[in-house]
Amino acid sequence: MTWILENPRSQQQLASDFMKHVKADKALAVVGAHDGMSALLAKKSGFNHLYLSGGALSASKGLPDIGLLTLDDVVSRAKEIIRASNLPLLVDIDNGFGEPLNVSRTCFEMAEARVAAVQIEDQQIPKKCGHLNGKKLIPEDEMVKKIQMIKQVIPEMVIVARSDAYAVEGMEGMLKRLTAYKKAGADILFPEAMASREDFKTVRKHIDIPVLANMTEFGKTDYINLDTFSNIGIDLVIFPVTSLRAAAYNTEKAYQTIKETGSQEIILDQLQSRKDLYEVLRLREYEEMDSNIDQTVLPD
Repeated sequence: MTWILENPRSQQQLASDFMKHVKADKALAVVGAHDGMSALLAKKSGFNHLYLSGGALSASKGLPDIGLLTLDDVVSRAKEIIRASNLPLLVDIDNGFGEPLNVSRTCFEMAEARVAAVQIEDQQIPKKCGHLNGKKLIPEDEMVKKIQMIKQVIPEMVIVARSDAYAVEGMEGMLKRLTAYKKAGADILFPEAMASREDFKTVRKHIDIPVLANMTEFGKTDYINLDTFSNIGIDLVIFPVTSLRAAAYNTEKAYQTIKETGSQEIILDQLQSRKDLYEVLRLREYEEMDSNIDQTVLPD
């Protein structure tokens, strides 16, 4: 993990870095990382800001995304990702794990884990993926109290306020909620499950603080690239479950190959090599920390 090899950045440093890049001139791509390895691969690929999706974390544990995660589940995985990458992480905390006092505890634990930003939503529990039907919302004033609590207890924590109201109350109802969440202290607003670029243009016209777009796969939103989002004026775009979907899809294919052929040999060119694995994990640098450890000789 990077935290052994590098000086870990503080929560305040990571939060400041996150907002500095959110406020840049073009849309910031924030890719999902569901574990330490995916965080390292994202960093190797040139991404410097990460997202921990509740949906991806739930799926990695073999659970549907309906509010079954515990606070400890999320804190533990957030620590793993931040330790591995030393990068700013936006964490999906669903409803904050309860009422305002519960939300305060959640955010204290997130700050202790060095989380840069938290995303809190206005759905009831049991919740649903934002791109499914049948969502139910908490009253606007209850969400406002949660945002105010976060701002009160951890003022340096970046707050992303997500509203699922578009599917329930329409554009007008959602914009009303987002405006209230901004007044309560949210730093970034997240209109969930927009249908088209025209929807994002409407939101951008009515909201004067940073706006987040969700570019999840197989959802209700048209596929829109980063340049188009930049032109609309969207500040950051998350790709929340791509890493988990890619890992699951390719792992299943590998299992099927072994089941059908009795060997993995025919897919070796599709697997991460031992050399690449140890380079991503920075094995040499760990070994150099202790001169008593013999250097490993890697096969070609």
